[in-house]
Amino acid sequence: MRPNKKIRILIADDHYIVRIGLVALVNTDPDMEVVAEAADGSQAVELFEKHKPDLVLMDSRMTVKNGIEATIEIRKTNPEARVLILTAFDGDADIRKAFEAGAQGYVLKSSTGEKLLPALRAVAAGERWIPKEVAHRLSSRNSYETLTTRELQVLNEIAKGLANKQIASNLGITEYTVKDHLKNILAKLRVADRTEAVSVSVQRGIIHL
Repeated sequence: MRPNKKIRILIADDHYIVRIGLVALVNTDPDMEVVAEAADGSQAVELFEKHKPDLVLMDSRMTVKNGIEATIEIRKTNPEARVLILTAFDGDADIRKAFEAGAQGYVLKSSTGEKLLPALRAVAAGERWIPKEVAHRLSSRNSYETLTTRELQVLNEIAKGLANKQIASNLGITEYTVKDHLKNILAKLRVADRTEAVSVSVQRGIIHL
């Protein structure tokens, strides 16, 4: 951020009412200004290249291209870009994906304006911003085993309501193999059945319906 200059912010959120509320909040601070607004992840990437803001306030789940994909794309061509994720989702997998994408902070939409503005200042200054509730979610992840790529594929098929035979056909594996993967999925997620597996996975952000 340039000294004695306002923090230039790009806001990306696909909900119009939320976006204009964020714009109004940021513009009330004398040290900040919104230089552009994006309604989806693709627009966020385009507007970043056009305006080169000091910071992007990015919704994690948007149409066309989600916030995580947009963050990866922005950071690929602009390694110094600073991104603060603002989201309604607090699953440990969602949070992990955001930081792996290159975001420097993660704030929940349930937070008040008093919490958001300090987060914007911190990330714009090059600091990481991880609120207590987010840090707690990340720490809880360490007690879980990670699902393999194939297990995730099976889990996504289960979430569609498909039977083992259909899943086997779709993935080109045997029904016995599907059952084996399901057994591992239940054990890793610490759940009793496939319905609970889907529910817990959605809550944690492992899969999105």
